[in-house]
Order: sequence, then structure tokens, then C-alpha cells
Amino acid sequence: MSQEPRNLEGQTTRMERLPRGVWRLFRYLPPRMAYTIGLGPLVRRFVLLLKTVGRKSGKSRVTPLLYDQVNETIFVAPARGTHADWYQNLVANPNVEVTIGSRQFKGWAVPITNQVESTDFLEQRIRLHPQITRAAFRMEGLGPSPTRRKLEEYAKKRGLVAIHLLED
Repeated sequence: MSQEPRNLEGQTTRMERLPRGVWRLFRYLPPRMAYTIGLGPLVRRFVLLLKTVGRKSGKSRVTPLLYDQVNETIFVAPARGTHADWYQNLVANPNVEVTIGSRQFKGWAVPITNQVESTDFLEQRIRLHPQITRAAFRMEGLGPSPTRRKLEEYAKKRGLVAIHLLED
């Protein structure tokens, strides 16, 4: 799987250059539905579908998530923290399936508990996706440019997951 080009020099990323109409579409058309009706190639740049096995029900559960990919590892962070159902499901069973666009992969999910690594990831997200990350931070009460200390506190309650893609 090739990695999408990322810009660390502060220039606009592909996600930020999406036309306003695409953003409006996602307001009314959830990513999972977009994948279902064949629009996966449109959303794959920033949204994946994560399939976990329910820890109580044993049924397949699919969750759309924002992601970053570094080589063959995908990083996702639960917006609801470690209490998110999908996070709890993969802690119970780390075997997952990932759909990005029309491609599907099997993976092994590993929660990252190292606070320094999680904070480094958050700082990288600010560099790679400044608008959406800062908007999320504002909603969490951190302000648009939180200090490293504030990010460390935030990382404690959020959680981060590395999904290592497995070859078939």
C-alpha cells in the first residue's frame, strides 16, 4: 500500500484542499454509507473502515475512522477515548480488518500506551492536518495551539492504536 504524500513544510495537504461540496457531502452522507454506495475512492484519503469483533456479542462491527498511515502501519485514535466500543473490542480481540477505498486488509491492532509516543503522534497530526486537528482540539477545550504539556494530558485519556497490516 502506498503512503499518501504528506507535507511537513506547512503547505496545504490534500485533505484540506478538498472542495467545500465534498465536506458538505460528509455532513449528510456518513463515511460508512459512502463506502457502501461505492464512494470509497473519494473518502479513502482520510477515512477508513475498521472491522472488529464485538467483545460481548461476537458479531462484526464496522467503524469509520480518520487515520494516518506510516509505511505498513495505520494509526487511529478514538475520539471518545479508551471507552469507545471499537477500542474495547480490539483490546479484547486484536485481529481486525481494514477497508481503505476498495482495498481490504487484515491487521493486528496494538494499543499504544506510551504517553510520549501518543503525544508525538498528536503533534504530527497538527503538522499534517492542521485545520481538522485544531478544530478537534478546540472542541475538546484545548485551544487551537495546545502546549506539549496540554497534549500529554490529552493523550492520557484519548488512546492511540497502531494497526499493523498483515500480508495474506
